[in-house]
Amino acid sequence: MADMLARRRALLGPNVPLFYEEPVHIVRGEDVWLWDADGKRYLDCYNNVPHVGHCNPRVVDAICKQAATLNTHTRYLHDGILDYAERLTAKMPESLSTILLTCTGSEANDVAMRMAEGMTGKRGIIATDATYHGNTALVSQLSRSNIPEVGFGLGDYIRHIPAPDSYRSPDPDGAAFAASLQTAIDDLNASGHGFAALVICPYFVNEGFPDLPKGWLDEAARIVRAAGGLLVADEVQPGFGRIGSHFWGFERQGITPDIVTLGKPMANGHPVGGVVTRPEIMARFREAFRYFNTFGGNPVSCAAALAVLDELEEKALPDHAARVGAYAQERLSALRQKHEAIGDIRGEGMLFGAELVTDRSTKEPATALTTKVFNTMRQRGFLMSSLGRAKNTLKIRPPMPFAQGHAEMLFDTLDEVLTQLAPS
Repeated sequence: MADMLARRRALLGPNVPLFYEEPVHIVRGEDVWLWDADGKRYLDCYNNVPHVGHCNPRVVDAICKQAATLNTHTRYLHDGILDYAERLTAKMPESLSTILLTCTGSEANDVAMRMAEGMTGKRGIIATDATYHGNTALVSQLSRSNIPEVGFGLGDYIRHIPAPDSYRSPDPDGAAFAASLQTAIDDLNASGHGFAALVICPYFVNEGFPDLPKGWLDEAARIVRAAGGLLVADEVQPGFGRIGSHFWGFERQGITPDIVTLGKPMANGHPVGGVVTRPEIMARFREAFRYFNTFGGNPVSCAAALAVLDELEEKALPDHAARVGAYAQERLSALRQKHEAIGDIRGEGMLFGAELVTDRSTKEPATALTTKVFNTMRQRGFLMSSLGRAKNTLKIRPPMPFAQGHAEMLFDTLDEVLTQLAPS
């Protein structure tokens, strides 16, 4: 391990992120399991990249067959990208009927920002103050915790508004969020940049996935349209059936965005991202920007992405996520009754967790405890993480085949770890 870390620093440079105080050297994966170099098995309770399971046979077979037949770019005609476009847009509202494929979610969000500029003639972008939308020069500025020391001054075009927090700052109808949005729009207009887009994850996952009712974003969406801007929904985390009740996070909210951006889970780890939008927005983008992506939409990527859709549909994985998620909520509720360190529980489908506090009355974030918990869980063979503004919310976001039996193992062990680290 020490040798590998030294080689990593020498070859990749300093500060390359790693999970856990004691990093995991993973050598093999299957379904919801990972194995390290010493043969230890881990239950993957975190990764949404292998959306339909690590090394899913259907996806592996699709990649191998297509790679053995043809792989090229989209300046040549091939059926795969058209087949995928038809299948994916059929799962969207009728207005969202055109797609552009990229290699990453970062690229997808970058393209979405250019689409917004092309349609509005403005450059001002609004995001929450506890989010993440990627790492290009532009979209990296959307993350307040990720703003680089140097840059191109692109932050001048961005405004941040408070992320929703259903636990500490309830905003039952979204009125406070909408008011902050209007203030940010007014500021962008006064600055001369104008307002182009609001970019949000409709489930606010990185913000700690607060408990928000359907319709919570209605007023915000109305304000965006009234101001002439576009609403961009980043579905990298809640999309593709993860939340169980709906295939997309924006569906759960009952809104129709102007642009939807996609990434991580699209092709089960094969690098695929995408942008889905209305035909007039796509046409304007194609006219205003010279854009070509060598690898985006190649036949192998499309074969992998199609296989993911097949797996989701034939195995009814969104319905499965809803059932397992309901069980997870029962177990989390029982843990909250037992452990004073759990201040709040929330989530839906295959995305759930608990916010840890030092005192329920003050709701003081227990960030240090949260870090100890997920590192101890790693030692016990369970991979998970944390998120939220204070990084005190346990983030459990497993591959979609994660079953009730896996959840039982997870919560039984979490109960033991909390008893050990935070005895009531």
